[in-house]
Amino acid sequence: MAKFFVIHPVGSDMTLESGTPIAQSIKAHHTTDAYWLRSYYAPESGALYCVWDATDAGAINQVLAEAAPELPTQGPYKIEMYIHSEDFRQ
Repeated sequence: MAKFFVIHPVGSDMTLESGTPIAQSIKAHHTTDAYWLRSYYAPESGALYCVWDATDAGAINQVLAEAAPELPTQGPYKIEMYIHSEDFRQ
């Protein structure tokens, strides 16, 4: 499966408590074609950055449309290259 990056502009006041119902709904709507892996929240940018495993962008959009239609979404963007700092350790 390919990896995808999804950005959710949620504002700078998101809390774990306010995000939990959305996360639970998305988790409950996973399919074999789209699976949410992890998220990073940056209040400075007001965005939640999420990484997915999916067969294609449409599979992610379907999960999000069913699980969290009110959640603003940018992407999905296919991750073509993964670079880790450990790859360059000497």
